[in-house]
Amino acid sequence: MSISKGIALITGSAQGIGRGIALRLARDGFNVALNDLPNKDAKLEAVATEIESLGRQVCILPADVTVDKQVKGMVDDAVTKLGGLDVSTIDGFSCPPLATVESWDRTLSVNARGAYLCYKYAAIQMIEQGRGGRIIGASSIAGKMGFAHNSPYTASKFAIRGLTQAAAVELGQYGITVNAYAPGAIQTDMMKITLDESGNVNYEQLIDNASSRKWFMSLAENVPIKHIGQPEDIASIVSYLASKEAHFMTGQFMPLLRLSPAHISVDGGMRMG
Repeated sequence: MSISKGIALITGSAQGIGRGIALRLARDGFNVALNDLPNKDAKLEAVATEIESLGRQVCILPADVTVDKQVKGMVDDAVTKLGGLDVSTIDGFSCPPLATVESWDRTLSVNARGAYLCYKYAAIQMIEQGRGGRIIGASSIAGKMGFAHNSPYTASKFAIRGLTQAAAVELGQYGITVNAYAPGAIQTDMMKITLDESGNVNYEQLIDNASSRKWFMSLAENVPIKHIGQPEDIASIVSYLASKEAHFMTGQFMPLLRLSPAHISVDGGMRMG
């Protein structure tokens, strides 16, 4: 087994983008702690088997990221089982477009509260270790612009942007960088149900409101890269953010669906994106 580059804790890693990130960081040389909800144990076991085949250490840490004690326990267990914490990536979840009070509470609880708790306990551990670290959050293109009929999700992803910048300011003195990636349409299991036989997005199924569908289609038509992204596309960005080479980037919000011009600052956090 080769020398580890460090220990990475990946939430939401049973499938989709989280799984892609876990496998990529394992290939990069990290030992990996896998997290998702307890009802996804079988999928987590499958990811763990793949990581072990790459010659890396791995552990499974089921937890609900909205519960304070479970998040603290998750971080503590990662440290106990793998020996520390150098990288923490925080995934979220999507919600139906119908903005009920229940969907608002659930979405903000997972995407905003859950991210805050993961940032908090990862930061506490990294500060205690005294060797810096990388905290990487999951925002969305919906964290850059409002999406009609999806207010809970949009609000939660704007929250990630603010949380990331505030944490970057607070944690920079400890050598901890805090950044977030912002995916557009990525071909995960959730997205597959909205694709037609040719692999194109079925907007009739994705968005049931006619006016919203027309508005979203007008945006999608102007995206320069026409194909649907893959989890590996996100994982490659996270791979860089987790690396030593990314030490001078913090507080950055990295859109991965270019609906408008964007820039990424590499300035030690002087100008946050």
